[in-house]
Parts: sequence; C-alpha cells; structure tokens
Amino acid sequence: MQQFTVPQFIDIENKIIGPITTRQFLIMLTYSMIVALCYRLFDFVLFLTIIIPLFLIFIFFAFIKINGRPSYYFVLNVVKTLKRPSIRVWNHKIRGFEYITDSQEANMLEKSLQIKEKKAPDISRLTELSLIVDTQGSYRGEGGKGTKIKSI
Repeated sequence: MQQFTVPQFIDIENKIIGPITTRQFLIMLTYSMIVALCYRLFDFVLFLTIIIPLFLIFIFFAFIKINGRPSYYFVLNVVKTLKRPSIRVWNHKIRGFEYITDSQEANMLEKSLQIKEKKAPDISRLTELSLIVDTQGSYRGEGGKGTKIKSI
C-alpha cells in the first residue's frame, strides 16, 4: 500500500515579513494609505480624531483572534446573527403582514367545522377488506368474479 503524507497545520497563514502574515500586511498597508490620505486632506486635530479610532479598529482586525479565529470572522458572525436570528417564534395569529381579528378567527373556525367528515366504513366492509388482504387477492369480495389471481 502506498503511503502519503497528510498535510498538517493547514489553518496557519504564511508569514511574509517576520511574524507578519499576508493578511496582516495588507491590513497595515490599507491603514497606512488611509493615514496618508487623511493627513493630506484634514487639519492636524481632525486628523488625530480620525486616525486614533481607526488605529484601534485596524489593530483589532489585524492581530486579535477570538476563539482561535481571526476577528473578522467574529464580526461577520455577529452581523449574520443580527440580520437573521436563529430562534424563530411562530405566532399563529399573524399571517404574513395581516393581523387576524377575533371575529375573522371565529369565522374561520366555523368554516373548518362545516367541512364534512369522512364516514367510517361499516364493519362488514372492513371484514371484507381484511379477507381480501389475508387471501392475497384470491377472494375479490362480494362483487368480484371469485377467480384466483395468478402470481407473477
């Protein structure tokens, strides 16, 4: 039997500059471009008020891991959870965007009660059906010809 080497540590990112990964380098490059743009466009006080919160955000996304996963996975999961909660509660009184009033519900209940119920077959019909099943179709019932069905 031929042996193969199984790759290990596939979740570890490649390092390009010392301990900095490609993702971290790109985040730092983007941050430095934003810093340069803000420095050219704004005065120094506004520049500092914009850059300091951005620095914290970029450090969060570049270097912090939550439960061993990059922080942007955590942010994406939070957004996904807020957009579509996992717990869904069924309210039978709401149909789409319309609310059903008590009088409408009473009318629906009356209509459902007016539906004719199926009549249960009488006992003689049940015994006839069970006899047909027990004889595997040899007995065809009162209206049948009574000939035995050939098995295939």
